[in-house]
Amino acid sequence: MKIGIFGNEGSWYVDDLQRAARSLNCEAIRLDFRRLSMNVTQQGTQFFCDQLALKDFDAFIVRTMPPGSLEEVVTRMDILGQLQSAGKLVVNSPRAIECAVDKSLTTAKLAAVGLPVPSTWVGESSDDALEAFVQLGGDVVVKPVFGAEGRGIVRVSDPDLAFRTFRTLERLNAVLYLQQFVSHAGFDTRVLVLDGEVVGAMKRESPDDFRTNVARNGSVQKIEPTAEQVNLALKASETIDSRIAGVDLLTDADGNTFVIEVNAVPGWRAFQRATGIDVAKRFLESLSYEYSHTLNDQVVVNK
Repeated sequence: MKIGIFGNEGSWYVDDLQRAARSLNCEAIRLDFRRLSMNVTQQGTQFFCDQLALKDFDAFIVRTMPPGSLEEVVTRMDILGQLQSAGKLVVNSPRAIECAVDKSLTTAKLAAVGLPVPSTWVGESSDDALEAFVQLGGDVVVKPVFGAEGRGIVRVSDPDLAFRTFRTLERLNAVLYLQQFVSHAGFDTRVLVLDGEVVGAMKRESPDDFRTNVARNGSVQKIEPTAEQVNLALKASETIDSRIAGVDLLTDADGNTFVIEVNAVPGWRAFQRATGIDVAKRFLESLSYEYSHTLNDQVVVNK
């Protein structure tokens, strides 16, 4: 099985997936979205990445989506979609990535199926955002619609600071995404889901920051998820149609649990350290199993 990994140069995750691939006698090659190209002729369409023919790959794993213009990102997603339509395994699917990378879309989808999410407002006008700030209780978390690892997230509870923050974001042509602050005990729960099953869970804690991300020096500890946490994580992953997902859950002071985020490109470095689970190997075993069964089905059809 030949696997293409869209990941950053020097990425720990690319290295870990390549390690796991070697143990399973698979070939895993790092690919760069910026080197993607498409050749359309009357004979058909071919896709390349740094002169490598993508038709020679059996599966693709998306580990990053580099910043780019709207045209660049849309083209990358289009190519992933066409590869999937051509019968290649693409994980996560373009549909799942498009949803999860957009916090506003994810939040709306989760709420639509009845999952508990913090009250949220999304718009472009700073004046409207100031009204929403009051309606949300005057204590909000402002997040970039596209973002990860807690970058760019700020808590705003002062009206004057809210005015300056919203005005600045408006002038930068940024979408304003405001979420009611959920008072909590300084920790949240990351549940890792693969193929509709919970792989495990960890508690992420920060003593001096409401953001518990490990990238922001949060500590981690293996936990056994409750039945409620399992149900919420599985339903959230299913809602965005993800094969692998990191679902972040937050419980308030009254014991109410909210789905904060669903990550379709989940990190597992800290998770693996906390739980001892070889996520990369389990992930690739899943892809290898599907690939082998797909080949067997094709043999039966062609007989």
